Amino acid sequence: MFFADVGFLLVIPAIIFAAYAQSKVSSTFNKYLKHASASGYTGYQVARAILDRNGLHDVEIEMVRGKLSDHYDPRKRVLRLSRDVYQRSSIASVGVAAHEVGHALQHAEGYFPLLLRNNIAPIAGFGARFVWILVFAGFLLGIGDLVYIGIFLYLAVVAFQVITLPVEFNASNRAVSQLSNGIIADVDVKPTRKVLNAAALTYVAATLVGIAQLIRLILLADRD
Repeated sequence: MFFADVGFLLVIPAIIFAAYAQSKVSSTFNKYLKHASASGYTGYQVARAILDRNGLHDVEIEMVRGKLSDHYDPRKRVLRLSRDVYQRSSIASVGVAAHEVGHALQHAEGYFPLLLRNNIAPIAGFGARFVWILVFAGFLLGIGDLVYIGIFLYLAVVAFQVITLPVEFNASNRAVSQLSNGIIADVDVKPTRKVLNAAALTYVAATLVGIAQLIRLILLADRD
């Protein structure tokens, strides 16, 4: 079955694009991590300022380990920033911090795509862990139902990735809007967009890989 895996030809370009996207976000972040923001504010200060002026005084900010490990936790209402973002006053730090605050703003106003993504997340997480086990077991044991259960679970993974796109783009738009409103200088707006656009490529790439893999699984199942 897997020797006639024509669908894998769809996955290869998506994987190549994903590798490019990851390289792009890393190089862009590293480049603008060395460029100081004209405002002189650190990522922490920018995040706190945006949160406070939007009435989110109860959202805490924590520093966490790792590079580009920044995220907003809606369950605990905590914004977690990596050391480079939390402590530094670079364009990259300010942009990433503001983007994550964008998710806090979405959560506060009940932004529907974010709520939908959060509801799908548990199923998508389960599917990502077990889909290939079910698919391989189904093919090896000749149990077609296992393959289709795996495909059904993978649909949740792809749905999560697709819904993530508007969530991330909206967070970036909110970030630029907030930063442009008295936090960063006009000269820093364009490079900040470059940082956020590079990061957005990784989500686009993940979605393309997911869709390609889904088509691949459906083609394999149809040949069974």
